[in-house]
Amino acid sequence: MPRAILEICLSDAKLTQLLQPLIEELGYEFVGLERSSNPKNPVLVVYIDRPDGIAVEDCERVSREVAALLDVEDPIPGHYNLEVSSPGLDRPLFTLEHFERFRGEQVKLSLFSPLNGRRKFKGRLLGADSGKVRLDQDGEEVELEMGNIAKARLVPDYDSLFVKREETR
Repeated sequence: MPRAILEICLSDAKLTQLLQPLIEELGYEFVGLERSSNPKNPVLVVYIDRPDGIAVEDCERVSREVAALLDVEDPIPGHYNLEVSSPGLDRPLFTLEHFERFRGEQVKLSLFSPLNGRRKFKGRLLGADSGKVRLDQDGEEVELEMGNIAKARLVPDYDSLFVKREETR
């Protein structure tokens, strides 16, 4: 893994260690965090969730607490914008537990280093264990190293969501 990517991952791990206990103490699930790569307008996005969903007030509450902690600890050099958000329908996946939890769902992901000439994959999650994520890509099982996954998100099935919504009316 290139040194710059490794440094970002280590830094993200330190941020997670700092923020996760605070967010969980406030009664939320710490889903994960992402940082933009734009040096002129850096953004730190912190994803939170709860079984009954997230409201704007939840994001505001967590944002105030996280901002105060980051101001005191100062783990990020320079200026950046903080955003606190629900994971949404296209939920990002950060841990092996996330991949296992959403087994059977469609996911799209990108890799740091190509596997067999590919960086982007889309398919149904078959599971995750021993540091590897398995997915069904066009009828073939693909095994990906967790440490090589740069970004992963669920792919919502909007058709079934709209059908469920119509049925509840």
